[in-house]
Amino acid sequence: MGQLKRKTIGDYVINGLMVVICFLALYPVWYTIILSFNDAQDAVQGGIYFFPRKFSLESYKQVFMDNSIVSAFIVTIARTLIGTVVSVFFTAMVAYAFSKKHIMGNRIYMIFGTITMFFGGGLIPTFILFKNIGLYDNFLVYIIPSMFNFYNMIIFMSFFRELPAGLEESAKLDGANDLKIFVRIIIPLSMPVIATIALFNGVWQWNDYFTGVIYINDASLQPIQTYLYRLVASASAATKAVSVAGGVGASGGQISSQSLRLATMVVTTLPIVCVYPFLQRYFVKGMLIGSIKG
Repeated sequence: MGQLKRKTIGDYVINGLMVVICFLALYPVWYTIILSFNDAQDAVQGGIYFFPRKFSLESYKQVFMDNSIVSAFIVTIARTLIGTVVSVFFTAMVAYAFSKKHIMGNRIYMIFGTITMFFGGGLIPTFILFKNIGLYDNFLVYIIPSMFNFYNMIIFMSFFRELPAGLEESAKLDGANDLKIFVRIIIPLSMPVIATIALFNGVWQWNDYFTGVIYINDASLQPIQTYLYRLVASASAATKAVSVAGGVGASGGQISSQSLRLATMVVTTLPIVCVYPFLQRYFVKGMLIGSIKG
C-alpha cells in the first residue's frame, strides 16, 4: 500500500508539473490575445491578466483598414502556397531519383549534398549572387532559393526506398515512363511524408521575415512578418527617442502602436495554428519514416 501510495503521489506531482509547464507556455499567447482585444487607452493602466477589461475591436479594424498590412498579408499567403507546393514537388522529384541506387554518381552527390547541410557561402556572397541574378526586389526570391532542401530530400528518399519495387516494375510493363510513375503512383502513396514536408515548408515560409528584410526594399513585396518586424523596430526606436527627449505627449501614439502590433501578431499567427491540427496525423506518421526497418 505504501508503494502504491507513493506512486500515486508521484503521478500527481508529474501531472501538476505538466499543468504548470503548459500554463507557462500558453499564457504569453493568451496574454497577447486579450491585450489585442482590449481598448488601447485602457490597457496602459495595467492590471489585465486573464480577460479583456474593456473589449474593443479598434486594433483589428486598423489592421484590416491598413492597405500595407493587407498587401503584406496577400504576399505572405502567396509565397506560402506557391513556395510550399514548388518546394515539395521539386524536392520529391530529386529524392525519387536519389532513391535509385543504380544512378551514376549517386554517392558523390550525396556527399556534396551533406556538405551543404553544414557549410554555406555566407550572407554577403549570397546577397551579391541573388542581386546579380535578378532576385533582389523580386517575388521569386521567396520561391527559387527554397525550392530544394537536402534534409527534406533525405526524408523523402527514405520513404521512397521503402515502397515495393514491384509497383514500378508493373507500371513499366504497362508502358509507363518514370515521370508518369512518379506522378500517378509515387505521389499518391506518399501523402504522409508530403504532408510532413509541406508542414515544414509552410511554417517556415509563413514565419520567415529575414528574407524580406535583406532582399526586399519594395514595400509592396514585403511579407507580413517583415512588416511586423519593421513595425516593432520603428516603435522601439520611437520609444527610445521619446524617452531621451523626455516627451510626454507621444504616449497615446505609443499605445496605439503597441495595440496595433499585438493585433497584427494575432492575425499573422492564427492561420498557421489553424492549419496544424488538420496535418497533425500525417505529421506524426511522417516523422517516423525510416525509423523502423523490417
